[in-house]
Amino acid sequence: QVQLVESGGGLVQAGGSLKLTCVASGSIFSDDPVIWYRTPPQKQREFVATITKSGQTYYADSVKGRVAISMNNAKNTTYLEMNSLKPEDTAVYYCNFNKFWGQGTQVTVSS
Repeated sequence: QVQLVESGGGLVQAGGSLKLTCVASGSIFSDDPVIWYRTPPQKQREFVATITKSGQTYYADSVKGRVAISMNNAKNTTYLEMNSLKPEDTAVYYCNFNKFWGQGTQVTVSS
């Protein structure tokens, strides 16, 4: 069993920055990547970014150039640094690893 806990969300003005954190605990033996998703209000869940255990990263076109995903393997922690935030980035952000999900952290960007 793996537990994922996200934090770092909040209310920020457009153009601002936030750094989300996903801490994993439990039986972490898989080499699966960590993936960040988000669910905007009244929309479907969408992919944001992912990082493999070897450090390869991939980003959704909508966030490319504004978002950086990183991982501290020693701390079982993944970070999602978001800059130049836009109102359309408003969503609940979720961390996913294998079949496990965190509870989400709310990001609200005001215009």
